[in-house]
Amino acid sequence: MTIPAEFLTEDGSVPIALVTGSAKRVGRALGESLARRGFRLAIHCNRSVDEAKTMAAALVAEGCPQPLVIAADLADAGAAGHIFAALPTPPAILVNNASLFEEDRLGAIDLDLWQRQMAVNLLAPVLLTQAFAAALPQGRSGLIVNLSDAKLSSPNPDYFSYTISKMGLAGATELSARTLAPRIRVNAIAPSVTLVSGPQSRSNFEQAHVMNALGRGVDVADLVRALGYLVDTPTVTGQTLVIDGGQRFLALPRDVAYMAAP
Repeated sequence: MTIPAEFLTEDGSVPIALVTGSAKRVGRALGESLARRGFRLAIHCNRSVDEAKTMAAALVAEGCPQPLVIAADLADAGAAGHIFAALPTPPAILVNNASLFEEDRLGAIDLDLWQRQMAVNLLAPVLLTQAFAAALPQGRSGLIVNLSDAKLSSPNPDYFSYTISKMGLAGATELSARTLAPRIRVNAIAPSVTLVSGPQSRSNFEQAHVMNALGRGVDVADLVRALGYLVDTPTVTGQTLVIDGGQRFLALPRDVAYMAAP
């Protein structure tokens, strides 16, 4: 697969794709897919610097352009400026993947946790979007993809502040798409449970993973294909690709992790 024409630069330099939280898990797979297409990947991480450097070396060994490694805590409002200052040229693609996923419920809100989840999951993507739009040269096209959550299609009260932060990001996705057209497309990918999270047991995950209308779990490769579709389709903006196997049709009263056996 090649880099679509809309992202090519006039001077022939390799366009940059910035993926937050891309040293591990879903972010790593998304970042690797863009690097293998020929983008110069900017691997953002917080504490996973060693993993990011190992990933960068592996991609170079595959023949991909030399990735960049940028460490920043997205809970810090200055992180967006730090990240963009570290880039040699403005990126053509921004994937806001990094996310904080911690449990809380209404009636027992921890203010520090609330503020950190809002900072990482909502404010940071908005500030990065703002920086992306300001940096993109005139005459260039760009793409922003936000990682949302399928639970917004059928909300439940678990992970209260996390869910609120993703609701805000969903609104930011549409408003940004309206604001930044026609030069910049803004879309989202909203997966259901894809990987084991936090204290979740393997048994619990395996049950929760297939708790949807299709009885088939969402795989990281599904999210990679969704990103590929958004990269390759220049007429899509303001859309959210919900990848949940139809889990929303079940209208579960709680998060799937609590619906499955421990």
